[in-house]
Amino acid sequence: MNHISSNRKAASVIAKYPQKIKSGTEAKKLDGVGAKIAEKIDEFLATGKLRKLERIRNDDTSSSINLLTRVTGIGPAAARKFVEDGVKSLDDLKKIEHKLNHHQQIGLKYFEDFEKRIPRAEMEKMEALVLKELKVVDPLYIGTVCGSYRRGKTRLLLHCNYSKPRLLHAVVEHLESLGFVTDTLSKGDSKFMGVCQLARGDEKEDYLHRRIDIRLIPKDQYYCGVLYFTGSDIFNKNMRTRALEKGFTLNEYTIRPLGVTGVPGEPLLVDSERDIFDYIQWKYREPKDRSE
Repeated sequence: MNHISSNRKAASVIAKYPQKIKSGTEAKKLDGVGAKIAEKIDEFLATGKLRKLERIRNDDTSSSINLLTRVTGIGPAAARKFVEDGVKSLDDLKKIEHKLNHHQQIGLKYFEDFEKRIPRAEMEKMEALVLKELKVVDPLYIGTVCGSYRRGKTRLLLHCNYSKPRLLHAVVEHLESLGFVTDTLSKGDSKFMGVCQLARGDEKEDYLHRRIDIRLIPKDQYYCGVLYFTGSDIFNKNMRTRALEKGFTLNEYTIRPLGVTGVPGEPLLVDSERDIFDYIQWKYREPKDRSE
């Protein structure tokens, strides 16, 4: 397990601890919390800050890069190039907006909206709208909202006739006609990335613009996709490790048995997420219990 994964696992374990941690020694008793993290906990409890974190925060270049990478469409390499060219803030970015690609322009336009968490009540309204409108487009669609909402922004679609052309396009165009999808970042035959916004209802509430991804998945890959996109990242890694231990290879598309030579066999039949857990002999866990 790498340094980042170790820290994330420790953070998850600490977050679930039912009591306030009073010392690094106490934290070390938890699975995944080592000596270095325990030292940082003691330092934070004693001073209210971490020297290493303060150094990073005081590093102007790192601070600017971190800010720019929060704009959807700007990765670390692009952010570093912007900083080298003197672009260090959102205001600087707005001055060169004409040089940004379409994805980056949308990210800058809705930066404040995208930074705000989506209330669960709003997600439930979005879910109800999308699933209802899927049936308007074609009753054969099946949809599942994944991501942290199920345990979300990612919606997975299934259609029994996956090879039929423009299945995903038909859904997106319908949602655009309703005014729900407001902007497109990218649109292919199996993946859509864009922006959506709920219309103002009777409560007269103005909803923010939100990022939305929609993927179209073949029926025989659907539940592997649902499992993968529900997450979390650490849970997925643990699932893949368990699968390998039991002689299978698992990804977002299929679960396959591994032969004695290590070559994957034919995909196994999967009609539910539970089937995947059964194959690798692991107790089924509800989506809400997959945040490790």
